[in-house]
Amino acid sequence: MHDVDDPCAVNSLVETPGCSPVEGRVVWDPAHSLWNGGMLAAALVFGPLTVSPGALAVFAVTTGGALLLGHSVGFHRRLIHGSFQCPLWLEHFLVWIGTAVGMSGPFWMIRTHDLRDWAQRQAECHDYLAHRRPMLIDAWWQIHCRLELARPPAFDLGRIGRDRFYRFLERTWMLQQLPIAVGLYLIGGWGFVIWGVCARVAVSVTGHWFVGHLAHRRGPQTWRVRGAGVQAHDVPWAAIPTMGEAWHNNHHAYPGSARIGLYPGQSDWGFRFIQLLEQVGLAWEVRTPEGMDRQDALEAVEAEPRTEPQMLSSRPV
Repeated sequence: MHDVDDPCAVNSLVETPGCSPVEGRVVWDPAHSLWNGGMLAAALVFGPLTVSPGALAVFAVTTGGALLLGHSVGFHRRLIHGSFQCPLWLEHFLVWIGTAVGMSGPFWMIRTHDLRDWAQRQAECHDYLAHRRPMLIDAWWQIHCRLELARPPAFDLGRIGRDRFYRFLERTWMLQQLPIAVGLYLIGGWGFVIWGVCARVAVSVTGHWFVGHLAHRRGPQTWRVRGAGVQAHDVPWAAIPTMGEAWHNNHHAYPGSARIGLYPGQSDWGFRFIQLLEQVGLAWEVRTPEGMDRQDALEAVEAEPRTEPQMLSSRPV
């Protein structure tokens, strides 16, 4: 799946003759809509009735842990971009946590990410893929709908698509909340279930859309990607809750990098965790912008661009 010659390539997508990111229609996605809507409704209705210091602590720990280990490191930096290598058992564990975040299964996440990544690099793309519509419309589209392109590209998931464990997760991604819910119920009752499952999933799904919407609409920029119809922005206030993913302008500039927070003051807990794995021998071949030749692809936005990201080495300084 991953192109070792180009760490910034869109890995799973295969451009077919005549494929286009422009023509298509947005249709209701009943599975994701009912799931996302149900989790949000349960959190809003039962959350106030079951709130307690313990339930809030469970919410904070499970949400932060799942976003760090699963969504940021497992799904995005390992499975989608292959920005570091690790043992297969560890990859499986991190991807299971990513699935437990509750957005969808690993194959859906890869295809959704790579379609958007590819489309935004084109001169033009559908409004759905660019987060171009007003906020409420974009929220409905992204959380409750899917885009059906008239001439879509193909996908080749390679080794990941053949992995039996990932096939199992793709079929059962909703059911992965059950063992978590049972464990939380045994520990703290229904309050822990509501806040540790329903509220966690609702906040993760909604927050993922909200930060993604802002990251393609407004905010600081250091770089522009030449030829790309959609440019990215950083969302500084969201750096900590997204574990570094909110430095989205950096990510568009160096999509294959395991480090996303490149400059002083840019918190990146996801990269720090990868550094920890590297220190104990569980991660290697950790990619950073150092050695990535992106000069032809990028142009500076600032008058005096920060052309030398600090602490590019994968090891702590």
